[in-house]
Amino acid sequence: MDIPVRERIRRPIGTGLAVLLCLPVLAGLAGTVLPAFGYLPALGGAQFTPGHFEALAAQPHIQRSAFVSLAAGLTSTFIALVVVAIFVAGYAGTRPFAFIQHLLSPLLAVPHAASAFAIAFLIAPSGFLVRLVSPELTGFLRPPDWLIPNDPLGLSMVAGLAAKEMPFLLLVMLAALPQLPLANSRRLMSALGYGRVTGFAIAMWPALYRQIRLPVLAVLVYSTSVVDVAMILGPQLPPTLPVRIAAWLADDDVGARFLASAGAVVQLALGLVAIGFWIGIERIGRLCHRRLCSSGRRLAADRLLRRTAASITAVSAALIFTGLALLALWSIAGLWPFPDRLPTSLTIAAWGRALAGLVDPLAATIAIALLSSLAALAIAILLLSLGGHGKADRWLPVFLPLLVPEIAFVFGLQVLATGVGFSPSIATVAAMHLVFVLPYVLLSLGPPWRALDRRYEQIASGLGKSSLRTLMTIRLPMLLRACLTALAVGFAVSVSLYLPTVVIGAGRVTTITTEAVALSSGGDRRIIGVYALVQALLPFSGFLVASLVPQLLFRQRRAMRI
Repeated sequence: MDIPVRERIRRPIGTGLAVLLCLPVLAGLAGTVLPAFGYLPALGGAQFTPGHFEALAAQPHIQRSAFVSLAAGLTSTFIALVVVAIFVAGYAGTRPFAFIQHLLSPLLAVPHAASAFAIAFLIAPSGFLVRLVSPELTGFLRPPDWLIPNDPLGLSMVAGLAAKEMPFLLLVMLAALPQLPLANSRRLMSALGYGRVTGFAIAMWPALYRQIRLPVLAVLVYSTSVVDVAMILGPQLPPTLPVRIAAWLADDDVGARFLASAGAVVQLALGLVAIGFWIGIERIGRLCHRRLCSSGRRLAADRLLRRTAASITAVSAALIFTGLALLALWSIAGLWPFPDRLPTSLTIAAWGRALAGLVDPLAATIAIALLSSLAALAIAILLLSLGGHGKADRWLPVFLPLLVPEIAFVFGLQVLATGVGFSPSIATVAAMHLVFVLPYVLLSLGPPWRALDRRYEQIASGLGKSSLRTLMTIRLPMLLRACLTALAVGFAVSVSLYLPTVVIGAGRVTTITTEAVALSSGGDRRIIGVYALVQALLPFSGFLVASLVPQLLFRQRRAMRI
C-alpha cells in the first residue's frame, strides 16, 4: 500500500504546482485589463473609464487590422492542419512519409522570424524567384512594383505561417499516432474498399484530433497574435492589430500605454473569437464526418489528393531551406544587381560590419535561452515526477500561455514587474521566457517519460533505493537523450521569442531576434542575412549538442542496443 499512498500524495502536489505556474499569466492579464479601463496609478490613471476603448475605436482602419489578424490566423492554421492531415492519412508508414518527415524535422529549429526572412528573400519583387525567370520570361530589367510581401490581404503572412506550422503539427501527429491502431485500421479499411485518405478520416481522424486539439488551438492563437512574422511579411498600411499594439507599447507617450492595453484586451477577445470560429469549424467537420460515414462512398481514387498534399508539404519545406541558403548567400554577397541570379562577387565585409554589434545580443540570447530552458527542464522533471504516470490533464494550467495571446498579458507583467521594483535584465527576461518555454519542454519530455518501462524503478525500489536516488541513477540517465532534446526545444523557443523580450527588456536587453526584426524595416539585405542566419543557426546548435552528447557519453555501450 506504500506506493499508491505515495502516488495519492504526489499527484495533488504536482497539480497544485501546475496551477501555481499559471499565475503569471493571470497576473499579467490583470495588469493589462486594469489599465485598459483607465486604472494605472503609476501613469496617472486613478479612475475607471471606457475612454481608452473609444480612442482605440477611433484609430484609423483599426477594424481592418483586427480582421486581417483574425483571418490570417484562421486561414493559416486551417491550411496547415488540412495539408498535414491528408499527408499523414495518405503516406504514414511509407518511404515518402519518412523522407518528408526527415525533411521537415530540421524546420522545427528554425525561428519564425528567420523563416519569415527566408520567404521574404524568395518572393520579394527583387527576390530570387523573380530573378530566376527574369529577364527571359518576364522581361523585367528592374524589380516590379508589387506589394509582395506586405500585401494588404496578408496572403504572404498566411503562406509563411502555414509553412512554419506544418512541421510542428506533423510532430504532434507523429507523437499521437503510436497510441492508435494505425496498421490494423488501414488493413481493415482497405479490405472494405476505402481509399487511404477516406479510410483514415473515418477510422482514425476523430481519435487523432482529440489528442492534438490543444496544440492546434495553440497554433491558432499564436497565428492570430504574432508580431515578428507580421512585421516582416504582413501588411503595412495598416499593419495587423498585434503590430500596432507593439508600436503603442514602444511609444514614449503615456497615453499610448493605455491605448496599448485597450488593444491588448481586444486582441484577447480576438483570440477567443478565433477559438469560437474554430469550434464552429470542428462542428461542421463532425457533421461532414457523419455524412461520410453513412454515405458508404469509398472514394478510393485519392492519389491526386495525396500527392498534392505531399507536394505542398515538400515544397513549403524546400522554400524555407532555399530561403535560408539565400540568407547565407546575401550575408557574403558583394555587388548583386537585379536581375542577376547570383552576386558578381563574394565578400565577408557584412560580417565584419555586423560583428561588433553581434557580440552583446548573441551573448544575451544564449544566456537567456540557457537560463529559461534549464529552469523549464528542471520544473518539467519535477512535474512529471510528482504527477506519476497518468494522463497530462493535471498539467493543463501550464499550457495556458499557449492559449492566451502573449500580447494580452506580457504588458501587464511588465507593469507589475516595474511596480515591484524589478528592472529590465537578463534574469527578468529569462523569467518571462520561462512562462513560454515550459509548456513546450513539458510537451517534448512527457511522452518518453511516460513510455519508459516502470519495472526498472520497481526493481530499484525493491532493492531499497529511494525515489530521489532512483530518479537520479535510473530514470534520468535512461532518458538523457529525451531530456537533452527537450532542453534543445526550450532553447529554440527562447531564441525565437520576440515580443516578451522587447516588452520585458524595455530596450535595455537586446537579443539576436529583436535586432533581426528591427532590421526588417531597413534595406540592407546583407546585414539582415547575417542576423537572420545567426538566429537560425542557434537552435540548430542546440539540437546538435542534444544529438552528440549521448553518443559521446554512451559510446562504450553501443553493443547493448537491441
